[in-house]
Amino acid sequence: MKQAAELRRPWHCCEAVLTEALFLLGRRGLPVISTLLGRGLLEVSFSFTEHQEPVLELMDKYADVPMSLADACLVRMTELLREPVVITTDADIRVYRRNGRQAIPCVLP
Repeated sequence: MKQAAELRRPWHCCEAVLTEALFLLGRRGLPVISTLLGRGLLEVSFSFTEHQEPVLELMDKYADVPMSLADACLVRMTELLREPVVITTDADIRVYRRNGRQAIPCVLP
């Protein structure tokens, strides 16, 4: 993804996103994610425990989509981070809104 290479680092994520990515990528994803974390290019900077209530509210709001825990955490992160951009292959991100009505800035392949 050429656009991703141009985005400022470190990229921020959460445990739910890492879990989903490793599940989808399987064993071949572990070296990539380990390298990104080890080099400080990817940072786990979100605590579900600290944001449990708003994350669960998002999942309830978008239950008809349905919204995964990883997606809900990402949406919540966009509400907290300055100038957020979500890098994803999941087009559902376009359905979700941050802070109630704002589209989520994203990069899709």
